[in-house]
Amino acid sequence: MNQDSYGIRLTDTAKGRNSASMLVNKMYAWRGYAGTHQFTDDPNRITLTATDKGDVVGTLTLGIDSPIGLMADQIFKEELDAYRSRGAKLCEFTKLAFDPTVRSKTSLANLFHLAVIYARDIHDCTDIVIEVNPRHRRFYEHMLGFERVGDVKTNPRVNAPAYLLRISLEYVTEQIKNLGGTWSTTTNERSFYPYFFSPREEQGIINRLRRIDEQQVA
Repeated sequence: MNQDSYGIRLTDTAKGRNSASMLVNKMYAWRGYAGTHQFTDDPNRITLTATDKGDVVGTLTLGIDSPIGLMADQIFKEELDAYRSRGAKLCEFTKLAFDPTVRSKTSLANLFHLAVIYARDIHDCTDIVIEVNPRHRRFYEHMLGFERVGDVKTNPRVNAPAYLLRISLEYVTEQIKNLGGTWSTTTNERSFYPYFFSPREEQGIINRLRRIDEQQVA
């Protein structure tokens, strides 16, 4: 996106991953979560960062299911295997952190939407899963449409309770088609999708990413 002021980019350098790690550790510590959260050069994990004048203000990591599994398999393997057995190609959103001084719904929605595009259009995923603390569950369920899978468990990576939530990318696509880009005209405060890109903007981003992908393959 915008390379000069605010923008979202794929983090593929050690410096970028270090900046994302610092933000995640800062925000997780502020919330009282344990652990040190580092980013590695893993081909099955894609880290996106939101930057403001060069400073990382938000980050989200997309994990693509593979033979080694997902991070959520550590405590929710049985639940995830049930979806795999039905033919789902899973992905997970992890390490979400956003600087609280940047209070922009659009910025956070842009980050989510880019991850959706990578999952659905570049990696052909069918479902997104996410592990969330019980106090954050309402946002994902009511504002994005995630559904709870199973019971709450303790996540040893942060030493805190976690729910596994899931949403189909078919549902996400339909919401973007109907609501994306309407934030300035809608009064719908029960959905986060109006803050996503419009369908026209989304298609432009998809076309651009596919061209980049084709150039890399060539």
